[in-house]
Amino acid sequence: MKKKQYKKFIKKVKKRIPWIEHLITNEGVAGDLNLEGVRVKVRKGSICIICRGSRLLCGRTRCPSILKMNSLLKVDSSIRDEQLHGSSPPAVFVGSMGYPNVYAGPLVPPLTGDTSILDFPEGWIGKTIDEIIDFRTKLVRGKFRVNVKRPEKAGRMIDETLELALSGRPVDAEVIFKKKPSGRVLFDSETQPVGPSGIIRKMSIGTSKIDRNIEKAYGDEDLKAEEALIKLYIEGTPISKIQRAFSIGAFGIKKDRRIVPTRWSITAVDPIISRWLIEERVKRNPPINEYRIYEFEYLGNRFIILLMPSNWSYEWIEAWYPGTAWNPGCDSVALGGDWEGYRGRKTYASIGGCYYAVRLAVAEHLAFQRRQATVLAMREIHPGYLTPLGVWINRECVRQALKREPLKYNNIEEALSYIGSKFTVNINEWIDTSRILKDTLYQEKITKYL
Repeated sequence: MKKKQYKKFIKKVKKRIPWIEHLITNEGVAGDLNLEGVRVKVRKGSICIICRGSRLLCGRTRCPSILKMNSLLKVDSSIRDEQLHGSSPPAVFVGSMGYPNVYAGPLVPPLTGDTSILDFPEGWIGKTIDEIIDFRTKLVRGKFRVNVKRPEKAGRMIDETLELALSGRPVDAEVIFKKKPSGRVLFDSETQPVGPSGIIRKMSIGTSKIDRNIEKAYGDEDLKAEEALIKLYIEGTPISKIQRAFSIGAFGIKKDRRIVPTRWSITAVDPIISRWLIEERVKRNPPINEYRIYEFEYLGNRFIILLMPSNWSYEWIEAWYPGTAWNPGCDSVALGGDWEGYRGRKTYASIGGCYYAVRLAVAEHLAFQRRQATVLAMREIHPGYLTPLGVWINRECVRQALKREPLKYNNIEEALSYIGSKFTVNINEWIDTSRILKDTLYQEKITKYL
């Protein structure tokens, strides 16, 4: 792309998502994080107010709102007044409402000791949905106002929150709120579980042991943010820890550093690291020489990943059954997905952050195998998946699937026959939805005539 055109592109992205200005150094990263064209629909009504958890009108076997409420009540009963003492996993949260003046602060449970599991999604596979909801609701969110571009104005509280976020181990914290923290449960099956929250009047933390690799990245004021993310990933720092430090403004050239809302930091880290893996560690390798199928099931989710012998391209498709969070009122399965070819994307994936979480998992697998492939990743979501838990579940479940020994086939027909026997959704519906499958099955290649 010519320099003049490139500047126009960057300017467009900056206008749309100003928080990412300091990250953009190439068109690929900018394209991955360009949210233009994405539309969100908000459902006005909800059957929850009619059902109230008693009649299971949503089709689930248990009411997700009641499940979240019971977990929240257990936490609420353990918080007696405005003062809270506990061991942060460590964890922090930065909101997005009111940007650039947002609420930020530590997440502290009413527990002491080793609480690291409460904010470590990489260790959650195998846990029950009740346990995962408890992990989330146990974390009490302390809040104070901070300007993302001028965090120093928040004074000592932002300094202590930053120190806590950089720690590699749980940190004892004492938080005094303006009034006792409270939580609320929205009777809406689409809302992720969250713990109580309150405005902080005063806070103090105990001795923290800062993660050595994160400390180096934080101390290097000439290291660009995306370079810091990639460097930490190569060194083996878990994705969740990278996202946490990135959110609190720990990375980047000194003058460009700023706080990033938590949900946006998750949106940014997966695309940046996966794009680097694809360009530097996947595309340079030869394609695999057979069709490979990997599988994994967890909490009402069924994952199948199909690797095909061709150059890199990638597609992610989800099938939400009636009665699930994103398909509560329909009588038929809702399928949706997005894809990219060898040259990647220039817009943010329409299906959201799960697209990039899965792309990271398959890219790191292929990089480890020193191969490239055309990738089709598929997920069926059944009513047993009671409530959304975050995009982490896609990344970690696909990672688990790719650790298993694959089934191998010589042609696409055999592979699709097996997939059709494992999924409830008819294989023809997957084909109709998939750009990659249609190209593989119906588009003739020029090599056929050579």
